[in-house]
Amino acid sequence: MSLVLDPTAQDLLFRDARTANAFTDEPVSEEQVQAIYDLVKFGPTAFNQSPLRITLVRSAEARERLVQHMSEGNQPKTATAPLVAILSADNEFHEELPYLLPHFPQAKDLFFAERPAREGAASLNAALQAAYFIIGVRAAGLAAGPMTGFDFAGVQKEFLDDDHTPLMVVNIGRPGEDAWFPRSPRLEADQVITTV
Repeated sequence: MSLVLDPTAQDLLFRDARTANAFTDEPVSEEQVQAIYDLVKFGPTAFNQSPLRITLVRSAEARERLVQHMSEGNQPKTATAPLVAILSADNEFHEELPYLLPHFPQAKDLFFAERPAREGAASLNAALQAAYFIIGVRAAGLAAGPMTGFDFAGVQKEFLDDDHTPLMVVNIGRPGEDAWFPRSPRLEADQVITTV
């Protein structure tokens, strides 16, 4: 059985898409970011909790502050990417549940009254949304360079607050010269799929 999605779109989103390590200087507009979010906000999360928060790093001053928290190998590409996004999990996402889950508003207090329950749910579901975000960047014809090589505590203190846990930093833009590392192998279906 073939996929319904056009092969060109499959290539754009998955087969030809890679983590970018170099970018052109073409800017990423607010309209592009809005279009990406307007698409990926429809990806599912448990209880529609939608805990992902996106901090766009646009100013030179903020970029300098972020670069100092990146691991050495991630500093040059973060310094030069047209746009950088800090993706974080909002551990107080439950405050939005009466709006996001109008048919079950009691979920806020029934399941998420305690902070540890919220942190676990926020981490898992925001990570899921981060994957949607990367696919959305690709759908916009841009390249994403997601990274977890940074000082998490430093980024949280510098850009977030105690209610937001950083997940990853994503460089965004048009791929530049030598943007890609060679494609690494992938596991085949029989290595990961088990039928019981």
